[in-house]
Amino acid sequence: MPSLSEKAQSIKPSGIRAFFDLVIGAKDILSLGVGEPDFVTPWSIRETAIYSIEHGYTSYTSNKGLVELRKELSTYLRKKYDARYDHETEILITVGVSEAYDLALRSVVNPGDRVLIPQPCFVCYEPLVVMAGGTPVMFPLDEKNGFKISPELLQSELRKGVKAFVLNYPSNPTGMSYRPEEIKELVRIIEKHDVYVISDEIYDDLTYDYAHTSFSSFPSIKDKLIYLNGFSKAYAMTGWRVGYACANREIIEAMTKIHQYAIMCVSTASQYAAVDALRHGAPDILRMKKEYDTRRRFVVNRLNEIGLSCHLPEGAFYAFPSIVKTGYSSMDFSRKLLEQEKVAVVPGTAFGEQGEGCIRISYASGMDKLKEALVRIERFCRKKS
Repeated sequence: MPSLSEKAQSIKPSGIRAFFDLVIGAKDILSLGVGEPDFVTPWSIRETAIYSIEHGYTSYTSNKGLVELRKELSTYLRKKYDARYDHETEILITVGVSEAYDLALRSVVNPGDRVLIPQPCFVCYEPLVVMAGGTPVMFPLDEKNGFKISPELLQSELRKGVKAFVLNYPSNPTGMSYRPEEIKELVRIIEKHDVYVISDEIYDDLTYDYAHTSFSSFPSIKDKLIYLNGFSKAYAMTGWRVGYACANREIIEAMTKIHQYAIMCVSTASQYAAVDALRHGAPDILRMKKEYDTRRRFVVNRLNEIGLSCHLPEGAFYAFPSIVKTGYSSMDFSRKLLEQEKVAVVPGTAFGEQGEGCIRISYASGMDKLKEALVRIERFCRKKS
């Protein structure tokens, strides 16, 4: 048999999926692992998709995406962040944010270009840089600083020379985010450097204690910014696979060329559903967000009571507690918890070496499940002590 791609073979499988292979087929497992809302997509959104199919809207859309959706996004972003993106030339609809991120990298990264990625980070960030021919530069974030990058540290890293800087906030896996004044300071640093910023803000609507401040609201860095977002998390639309990228005309043209050959366009019914989400989904977001906030406070309080030190996450639906006091590694803690108490969490190392000593817990699960899971986690930790 001919040899396989060396680059593809060099990529490790997703740390999340590799761990959850252990869960498949197991009985009575309480899973706090997958980052997926436990809510069903709101009915209005589902109904719109059904209507589009019933009325025969089943052909290809433009490669860039349904015109109605791009127009709606342009209006939505202007009202929400005062972000100015032309629907014809500066917005691309993608198969989730992961495809948008992949396209962004392949559009701006040349072989050997260095891409700065704060770690712990979402599992696809590093391997997709490698697949694009770039060199990942993993920047460790410290739990003591709430897993945030400071302006001084960003300045120091950018001076070393990188082509692009990746930031995800609110963060998967840590749940941390940045207050308005913190974002302004990061923008001030970025303005001074010739660097692309790939900003993944998929959890922007799930920021709890203060308003989310988007990089897209700063005109001074528009030509450097590739803004990524989507519908999966806040609208409970994970399976619909609709994301989008906003950037200047040249970047979107480059991304669209790759997208049109690899994908053609996003599912037409899913795009109509996304239009309805933008028009009517705000009350549903608030309803789900209120429930996540209740779960957030409960989970973090219980973890700290148990002795697993945990910052209160500022956004998303993840807690990232330290398990160092147990004496286990992240992987051993997660495996033994699964074996002994039938609770599935994600080892922090799934998100990079800097995740060692932590686990990720998703509170996108019902309160009854969370209460029982934390009883079992507490029992597990007491056995260890």
